[in-house]
Amino acid sequence: MTAERDFIPLRLCVLTVSDTRTLAEDTSGDYLAAALADAGHALADRALLRDDRYQLRAKVSQWIADERIDGILVTGGTGFTGRDSTPEALLPLLDKEMPGFGELFRALSFEEIGTSTLQSRAFAGLANGTFLFALPGSTSACRTAWEKIIRAQLDARTRPCNLATLRPRLKE
Repeated sequence: MTAERDFIPLRLCVLTVSDTRTLAEDTSGDYLAAALADAGHALADRALLRDDRYQLRAKVSQWIADERIDGILVTGGTGFTGRDSTPEALLPLLDKEMPGFGELFRALSFEEIGTSTLQSRAFAGLANGTFLFALPGSTSACRTAWEKIIRAQLDARTRPCNLATLRPRLKE
């Protein structure tokens, strides 16, 4: 018999990437902030930035340099328009990519939006021991990612394995 694991609350940041929304209209960021709090995690910081790769890179670099931050949830900027630059901004910061996240997200999203999911460039990875998840800007996509993938992986009680229990070993 295996001992029951304890929940480990993480300190997470939420970054919304948008050229058109304000914090008052940021339903995706609101959803993620509420969902992580409901799951027992702490919202360490929240920001909304225009889709500018250098501003995005600077803000995320600030967070990943802070050892008190365990993870970052980014919503927006993952599509194909000329202004969508979240992957270009943030992929260079990753020490390790998590290809399974994008693959699984698009597989789950296919059930909801069909072939339109191929336009998503959602991704995840690890930067300086900090988890980073980049999600589409729609609240529905954020809900799919959180409820069907991220919530369980950031919960130390998830078996057989999860990301939360890896935290102490990420910088080995």
